[in-house]
Amino acid sequence: MTDQSNTPEPPKSLLERAESMFGLAGYKPAKVPRELKKPVNRRPKRATPKAKAPEAISAEPAQPASAPVAAPAPEAALSPAPVYEDVTFSDTVHPIDRDCLLRYGLINPEGQVSELLEEFRIVKRQVLQSVRQAQDKRTDGLAQRVLVCSPHPDEGKSYCAVNLALALAAEKDCEVLLVDADFAKPSVLKMLGLPKGPGFMDVLARDDLMVEDCVLNTDIAGLYVLPAGNHTTLDSEYLASHRTAEVLDRLTRAAPRRIVIFDSPPALAASQAAELANHVGQAIVVARADRTGQNALEDALTLLSSCPDLKLLLNAAHFSPSGRRFGAYYGEEV
Repeated sequence: MTDQSNTPEPPKSLLERAESMFGLAGYKPAKVPRELKKPVNRRPKRATPKAKAPEAISAEPAQPASAPVAAPAPEAALSPAPVYEDVTFSDTVHPIDRDCLLRYGLINPEGQVSELLEEFRIVKRQVLQSVRQAQDKRTDGLAQRVLVCSPHPDEGKSYCAVNLALALAAEKDCEVLLVDADFAKPSVLKMLGLPKGPGFMDVLARDDLMVEDCVLNTDIAGLYVLPAGNHTTLDSEYLASHRTAEVLDRLTRAAPRRIVIFDSPPALAASQAAELANHVGQAIVVARADRTGQNALEDALTLLSSCPDLKLLLNAAHFSPSGRRFGAYYGEEV
């Protein structure tokens, strides 16, 4: 039988050898405190105040009946609203050249009912309906101002603005003021055959010039024209000033039946159109059927988005799916 008494012991670990050398008397677990110290980097929780017991309701009044009652503080006096008086335009009549109306293909007020007139009768009905609806909600004159614009030049915005003004002038319950706001390239006076003179931009640049002194009275009943005036390098800045609101309020606040039509520069060619959009109740964006692109139209609508009512007018459209032909009906024999 093999002798097991001289079997060597297994080697000790490093910790066991250290214990036998330094006499640590075995290992003991570290002491764990019962309560940990509060962290110093956190805010202590605030103690929730305890609800007080309700006090007994006394039958006696809080103060004697004879004690004076403090009077309420007087309200701040409201500043009176400004009073607007209707302006009076000049009695001097400037005749519109009928040959210019024919040359530029505009509506002839004394002519027969045409397809062009019927088309703009439909447009003006939409405009007047929007004006009346907006007037029922607000009385600041903004609803009576209409901006006619286009994305790019040569899309027919001046042509549509003048024709719309001529169509509106035939209304029995309103008058029209056509404002040439295309300061860099004005064309309204040339299209109507009217003389040049001070106009809209001159009124904005000069505090001593009254807007009614620059308005031209025409021989077409109910139609007035405000020229563009002298072009400056600060047209947008003048339009953005408080003077613009004062001038337009003077034209429309006290005259609820006056419609102001603005022929503005193209929205993507000059910044004045976006400035004027802040002062009008509706804007008509003219898109030419054979020229205006979708992206240009969307960009123009974005620039004019400060106007609360945006409308689209398709110009130079020669095809109608329904086959409508306005004006021909009146020429038929009975």
